[in-house]
Amino acid sequence: MNVKSAKSPIADELELFEQKFAENVKSKNTMLDRIMRFIIKRKGKQMRPMFVFLSAKIAGTISEETYRAASLIELLHTATLVHDDVVDDANMRRNFFSINALWKNKVAVLVGDYLLSKGLLLSLDNNDFEILKIVSTAVKEMSEGELLQIEKTRKLDIKEDIYFEIIRSKTASLLASACGAGAWSATGDAEKTKLFRSFGEKIGISFQIKDDLFDYGHDNIGKPTGIDIKEKKMTLPLIYTLQQADDSTKRRIIYIVKNQNKDRNKVNEVIEIVKNSGGIEYARSKMVQYQQEAMEILYQFPESPARDAMEELVNYVTERRY
Repeated sequence: MNVKSAKSPIADELELFEQKFAENVKSKNTMLDRIMRFIIKRKGKQMRPMFVFLSAKIAGTISEETYRAASLIELLHTATLVHDDVVDDANMRRNFFSINALWKNKVAVLVGDYLLSKGLLLSLDNNDFEILKIVSTAVKEMSEGELLQIEKTRKLDIKEDIYFEIIRSKTASLLASACGAGAWSATGDAEKTKLFRSFGEKIGISFQIKDDLFDYGHDNIGKPTGIDIKEKKMTLPLIYTLQQADDSTKRRIIYIVKNQNKDRNKVNEVIEIVKNSGGIEYARSKMVQYQQEAMEILYQFPESPARDAMEELVNYVTERRY
């Protein structure tokens, strides 16, 4: 099970998309053009464009609008990553230097703005108003999710409903918009678009819970990292544990996360408490629940190579090792 085999029904489309995307980000400004080429060379697995094209193929027929939808998703997603690296003061992205590390923060912010404007113009020039609305809504929700997380992390008082609100906005909204935009570009059908948005949202939530589990060294991925605890991130296994714990254990966990989060032994102590409280099993059951709900939506569409590939992608999200 891997991303490569899930690409096969849309391999030609993805190849053409790469060319179109490179064309869409070109600039007459020499520095900008160099940075754009740098971004294109270091792009990841193309997960979001894959969700766009597979959704389009399952719902109807891939069109020129599908290519623009995939480009818009990729442009806005890349813009948010470039801005995130500035906000987080991160010097690396996918094992390469980040834009801000190589060209400094001011340039990185302007590059993010350029990518956003390119995406907006691509849609407006082609009257893709519904696609623009779907994707712009996701960017708004991502910003709101990040800000809600910052606000709540200060107090470490996140309850489960707030956690799901954060990841629904911060992580799942972009995947929801990728699937929704794909479906709309192929059909112009509001009902199918709504179904695919819901499908993408559920996959996005599953994806984030899987990320939460990595912090605890779950599923034979090696030693626990405790990175989320060090960064005072309230993830689902920890939230569940705090809900179940007695008052003294709860106080102990919160004290460590707030004041001793750089101490490896103390972080390991929290990891052990989470494991013993059933936090890992609980988070995993929630991840599987969202995955199954997504599959129920997918199975409303006829069997096809594209649907099989999408199923492969769904399984990859929850069974990946990194």
